[in-house]
Order: sequence, then C-alpha cells, then structure tokens
Amino acid sequence: MTDTVDEVLIEKRDGLGRIVLNRPKAINALNHTMVRRIAPALAEWAGDEEVRAVLITGAGERGLCAGGDIVSIYHDAKEGGTGSREFWRDEYILNAAIANYPKPYVAIMDGIVMGGGVGVSAHGSVRIVTERSMIGMPETGIGFVPDVGGTYLLARTPGELGTHIALTTARLSAGDAIACGFADHFIPSAKIEAFVQALSSVSIDEALAEFTEPAPESDLLAQQGWIDAAYSADSVAEIVARLQASAVPEAQKAAEQVLSKSPTACAVTLRSLRRARVAGSLEEVLNEEFRVSVACLGSADLVEGIRAQVVDKDRNPHWSPATIDEVTDADVAQFFAPLGDLELGLTAPQPQR
Repeated sequence: MTDTVDEVLIEKRDGLGRIVLNRPKAINALNHTMVRRIAPALAEWAGDEEVRAVLITGAGERGLCAGGDIVSIYHDAKEGGTGSREFWRDEYILNAAIANYPKPYVAIMDGIVMGGGVGVSAHGSVRIVTERSMIGMPETGIGFVPDVGGTYLLARTPGELGTHIALTTARLSAGDAIACGFADHFIPSAKIEAFVQALSSVSIDEALAEFTEPAPESDLLAQQGWIDAAYSADSVAEIVARLQASAVPEAQKAAEQVLSKSPTACAVTLRSLRRARVAGSLEEVLNEEFRVSVACLGSADLVEGIRAQVVDKDRNPHWSPATIDEVTDADVAQFFAPLGDLELGLTAPQPQR
C-alpha cells in the first residue's frame, strides 16, 4: 500500500512503517499538509501488529529536512494570519507523539537537518547520523526562537554547549550530534541504503550491529571549557562580554555570531533554555515553546529576519531593538505570557502501573 501524494510518501512494507519527506527541491521543508498526514499514520501504526518499527527518511541527496516552510510563516506574520499558529500546534503535538512512540522510531539524519527536521527526528528512539550530517537550530538568525522541543534537547547537552548552539546557530557534525544527545549512532552514508534494506529482514539491533561504526570525534565537545565559562552567565550581554574577553579565537568568533542575531530572540532563547533545563517533561517545554512561537509571530524581528535571509536575501537584517542592551526584562517576559484558550495544553504521559 503506497500513498503517492507528493510531499510525503507513506507506506507500510516488510514490517516497517515508512515515511519519506518528499520535497527534495526545498530540502524536504516541512509544511502543515505533511504534518497532518504523518500524525495519523503514526497513530495507526502504533496499534498495527504488522508494523515492527517506523522509519523516516528524506528524498534527494541534500538532507532529511531543512526545517519549516518559513516563507509561508513570513507571509502569515506580515498579514496577521493564524495558519502558522495552527501549523505549530499540530507540529508540536507530533513531536511529542514521536518522543512517546511505543515502537522503535528510526530517523536517518543524513545531510541537512534543521529546525523542524530536528523535531521529526531527534525525539525518536533510534537516531542515525552520517559523515554528511549537518544539524542545527538556526532560529535566532531569523528573529525566532528554537522550537519543536529544541530547547528541551539543547538544555540537556553537556554543560553549556546547547546555549552556544542556540545563540550562534552553530551546525553540529555527526560527532557533535551524538555528543550533544541529538543522535545515537553513526553509519557512513554509503551504507545507509543497505542498512535500510536490512531492517526489512532483521531486527533493528542486528542491523545496527552490522552497519554502525565508531562516531567521529566531536570538535564542539573539545571546546566545552571556554564555552561553559562564557555561556554560564545569566544574560546575553554578559555572555558576549565573556566571549570578547576570552583569549580563545573561537570565542571571539562566537561573540560576533551572537551579535549578528536578533537581540530579542537571543534574550528570549536564553530564558527559554534556562526554563527548559528545570522543566519536568518535554510536554511542559513544548507548551512553553508554543507561547513563545505565537508571540514571535507578532514580533517585528521574525518578519525582518526572514526577509533578510530568505526573501530579499540581502543578509542585512535591521533588528528592533538593535542591540542586546536595549532589550528589557519586560520585552522578554511578554513572550511567555499565557495564551488562555489557545494554549497547546500537552500533558506528559503517566507511567504505566
């Protein structure tokens, strides 16, 4: 049984529920239609005895998924629409369903995996990276804040690595992704096809034992010393000051990267990460991310950031406020305001007795 609606291919075969994100020209960027088709398939397969595991891959050679369809978010934000809000609602519910899935959920995180692509892969139970993997949460560069449970994952990296990743939009290699808890196993890209074929005839553990190789070293983990020293500060301004005062060249570069991002988005991101670190569940974090995302939809920086990076491509955003020192606590607090009847309202599953 194959459903050939173009943007996502959904198939049950040889004991696997197969999901193929199928927008290769857009590096499989995720839209609402795709989310609405993946969610019921997962729900159906959860109770289907013929499905041993779920496998998600991306069509084409460039990556699993470049993130959400931000051009549509741009138009929504400019026009005061609600389509993005409802997309995020369904997307975050899907992220939670993946994290709690009762069967193995295998994600092939080959090539580019950004933003929403992280949401449909890094919450899975079997996360595979290759030497081509480039994983990131690039949101602060467009005046947005890491979402799809990204702040939950980032807050649980070793030390302050997640804070560095979020504020600079650093890209993770395969070794970095495994060290930071975004992935589990390394398989060279040349062996991925054979690994997928093996899943049809042997158990996941047997296939992993045959095809996985030692992960490359993490360059990011090797730099944890200066990263922890700088990013443990309580404000973005102090983080930047510590980075600028460091004698480490990478720290100087990181300071420049943070200063190029939306000051408001960076301040809100830091607050989100600190709160996610003490949150009791992914669901609690997703509920808060939803409040923040909805608030971003009404902010000037989201429209300006997408304009500069994706629409006009002049790479010269004019942030408002323009500097981190101008962002007030009140500015940040409004992003966390309750939404009343619009709340996402996820609850963590209760342990089985």
